Amino acid sequence: MSPEHGPPICDRTLDRETLQQLEGPQSLIQCDLSDADLSRLDLSDWSFERCNLRKTDFSGAKLERTRWRSCRAAFANLTGCDLSEAAVAASDFNNASFKRTVLEGAKFGQCKLTGADLTDVRGVDFHFEETLLIDAKLPGLSFRRATLTRMDFSQADLRKCDFRQASFQQSSLREANMQGCRFEGADLRGADLGGLRLVDAGLFRGATISREQAAQILGELGLNIR
Repeated sequence: MSPEHGPPICDRTLDRETLQQLEGPQSLIQCDLSDADLSRLDLSDWSFERCNLRKTDFSGAKLERTRWRSCRAAFANLTGCDLSEAAVAASDFNNASFKRTVLEGAKFGQCKLTGADLTDVRGVDFHFEETLLIDAKLPGLSFRRATLTRMDFSQADLRKCDFRQASFQQSSLREANMQGCRFEGADLRGADLGGLRLVDAGLFRGATISREQAAQILGELGLNIR
């Protein structure tokens, strides 16, 4: 069971020194921590709501079981953090770094991670839903058996990702780099496969696509369909 929070801290500009003086998990509402150095702090069980976290440095911080809602965290540095069991909702982490972050059991919903770097993240059972990952770096991630609902992977680096037995629903793989991906048993009927290259077509061997998608793929490969 997570520790109880004290009275929420609202509408304040906070820095590292101020946070270090606070005892126990805190609930921050509409606070400004932009550009703050919070690296290596233990912020486990903290809650962030409508906070400005632009360019905040969380590198190496302990963020287990944290809650994030409607936060603005573009270009934030979460390199090497532990985000196990974290819940992130309706937040903007565009161009943020999650390199080598632990995402064990973490959940992201209705988030913007355009251009985010998730290289070498660790953990299983993390979950993304209704999230923009346009032009994001996700090499080697496993989405095996996942249900991917309203996920936009357009132009993302998906090299060697595991999508075996995954189900795509209203999602996009348009112009993504899928070199070395695995799709055996995947249901791709709910995915936008636009921009597919000839070299990528073989990746979908063993996956299920619709007749309309098959016609689209053949058309984009330059074949005339009559």
